[in-house]
Amino acid sequence: MNVLLVGAGGREHALAWKISQSPRLGELHAAPGNPGIAALGACHPLRADDPEALLGLCREAGIELVVVGPEAPLVAGLADHLRHAGIAVFGPGAAAARIEGSKSFAKDIMHAAGVPTAGALDEARAPCVIKADGLAAGKGVFVCRTEEDVADALARARRLGQGIVVEELLEGEEVSLFALCDGEEALPLAPAQDFKRLLDGDEGPNTGGMGSYSPVPGLTAEQAEHLVESVHRPVLRELAARGAPFQGLLYAGLMLTDDGPRVLEFNCRFGDPETQAIVPRLEGDLLEAVASAAAGMLAGVELAAGPEVAVTVVLAASGYPDEPERGVPLEGIADAEAEGVLVFHAGTALRGGSLVSSGGRVLNVTGVGASVAEARERAYRAVDHIEFAGVQYRRDVALRAVHAAA
Repeated sequence: MNVLLVGAGGREHALAWKISQSPRLGELHAAPGNPGIAALGACHPLRADDPEALLGLCREAGIELVVVGPEAPLVAGLADHLRHAGIAVFGPGAAAARIEGSKSFAKDIMHAAGVPTAGALDEARAPCVIKADGLAAGKGVFVCRTEEDVADALARARRLGQGIVVEELLEGEEVSLFALCDGEEALPLAPAQDFKRLLDGDEGPNTGGMGSYSPVPGLTAEQAEHLVESVHRPVLRELAARGAPFQGLLYAGLMLTDDGPRVLEFNCRFGDPETQAIVPRLEGDLLEAVASAAAGMLAGVELAAGPEVAVTVVLAASGYPDEPERGVPLEGIADAEAEGVLVFHAGTALRGGSLVSSGGRVLNVTGVGASVAEARERAYRAVDHIEFAGVQYRRDVALRAVHAAA
């Protein structure tokens, strides 16, 4: 099976790494890809938001399955365009992708489906959460505990040029739960937890994510299945009833409160950087599973997670998340990989044969071990080998989980 992977980040590199292990894979192509993905398949300098160019590549390369990584092309209808041309796609059409593209639409779906979520507020008053209604690359959510936070959040949200949604501020453990979906069936993957704030101790601005780990202590496979039954499947049924069946990865951001789980948000694609911690733990054939979902035949497919723990640390550029510096030379990646970790390229490019930064989140280092402490130690030992000017990373990824396990 010839596969086209759309996207250029660490999430896509992790997916490419796992898909490349499938015995069903013929050729792996990526658009646009990155230098890490280029070691696994052919990269093509095509934009993810150019459906005609991507369709041309599919025909030229004999692509049988397209796996779409980022949300923006899904919300814009890339999957519809390719499916109309007879190409199988893992990723929802535009109507179903609104579950991420519009917070207000997602609220409407959840209310209709009876899925518990954060309550909507009529006005922005602390404590609350202010969200941009549309896509914001993970930077459109503002947790406000003071009136000063509210004023700053409203200004930032309005600069995004969108409507806003105001919700109650929930307290509890936050969990990311993914499920592969074929329009009707949902297959849960192992839960993960990510670290959205830039700085240690959950300080600083929200980012696309500065680290992640999987599994989440205290959340068993049986509990994850129960969450999918009460959260994902009702949403799938509601979307299908509205003529918008969801085929792809449905990601629920959950808060496990004292009053039970509440959905904070839905995303229509694999999360980043959670994917980089979930995928290394998968046992079985990811390509077979996503191809089955794209074909509407997920029933009977299994994709279990192994017993290991994975911890991912994001290395970001100076100035991230507002104005990341680009073109900075990167050193030490081979030495990091020699420690036995996975280094996923997120924002990298080749310039004159040398590897440089090309985005805000530059590299993702994933350590795998028998315990969260071991996985974390391996990841940070490898991080110490990587050098580039102005590098930012959190030093407390999964630290609380280590203490909880002690």
